[in-house]
Amino acid sequence: MRKYSIYFTIATILMLLIFTGCAKSEYQTVRLSEVTRSVFYAPQYVALNKGFFEEEGLKIELTSGQGADKVMTAVLSDQVDIGFSGPEAAIYVYNEGKEDYAVVFAQLTKRDGSFLVSRNPEPDFKWSNVRGKTIIGGRKGGVPEMTLEYVLKKNNIIPGKDVYIDTSVQFALMGPAFTGGKGDYVTLFEPVASAVEKEGKGYIVASIGAESGEIPYTAYYAKKSYIEKNKDVIEKFTRAIYKGQKWVDENSPEEIAKAIQPSFPDSDLDILTTVAKRYKEIDAWCKDPIMSKESLELLQRVMKEAGELEKEAKYEDLVTTEFAEKSMGK
Repeated sequence: MRKYSIYFTIATILMLLIFTGCAKSEYQTVRLSEVTRSVFYAPQYVALNKGFFEEEGLKIELTSGQGADKVMTAVLSDQVDIGFSGPEAAIYVYNEGKEDYAVVFAQLTKRDGSFLVSRNPEPDFKWSNVRGKTIIGGRKGGVPEMTLEYVLKKNNIIPGKDVYIDTSVQFALMGPAFTGGKGDYVTLFEPVASAVEKEGKGYIVASIGAESGEIPYTAYYAKKSYIEKNKDVIEKFTRAIYKGQKWVDENSPEEIAKAIQPSFPDSDLDILTTVAKRYKEIDAWCKDPIMSKESLELLQRVMKEAGELEKEAKYEDLVTTEFAEKSMGK
């Protein structure tokens, strides 16, 4: 009897190992590099935490690149399969003449997600307040910094003349640099901006996205060669993102905060709810993953005005809507 029990136990363990192996093999791993961790990308975290990628048979290995340039480098060097950042990175690579350049296949956000944080309370903030001051604005040539310049110019403030934009601080260190005493203002993404405000070390005075208008701010891209060889993966990935976009559009800030909290273990639910509400109010999230030609043209105009673009990239070369349309059942 005891011998039979031992055989039964061994057989059970073997069956569990077999079934576990089968379960693992059902998923295809996709290496994804995001530009940073921010509530601004809520639809992505909803897709991750609600199991939308698993529903498509994908397992996501998520890493943080801390800068669009670093994300693109990881994509081009095959360290990751898909990059997620401002699409300006794809434009720069395309204009370098690379044969196997990155193609944008899905858009996630349609406004700037950063907020202008002041060192002092400014309940009646006007953009003229920044004259003669220093703003920590992010990497030169990056969408956040270029959008900031665009907003300043819209308000008749000339960067380099009326206000100094400090582009020397790395993206991940902008918050610490500001709270450490550098600059009069800083542009920060959430939940960092709200955390700084909660600590009493800064005050949110304006939304860059509300001022700039719609712009293709963050998108997903992969090398041409990867897309050609993995069309099914790109379609499944895009469908999961679309599910996340729909879920965020249909749910309240409170529900969004609960859904994304596993991705922000150091942020309390109240802050996440406040931030989700802010992004809802400025209509930051795309309702579908299609990047339009007009949207890309606006981005390239912003890049030109910032002096970072001499030649425009062709929409037909740089963007594919094939997978976004399929994910929507079109």
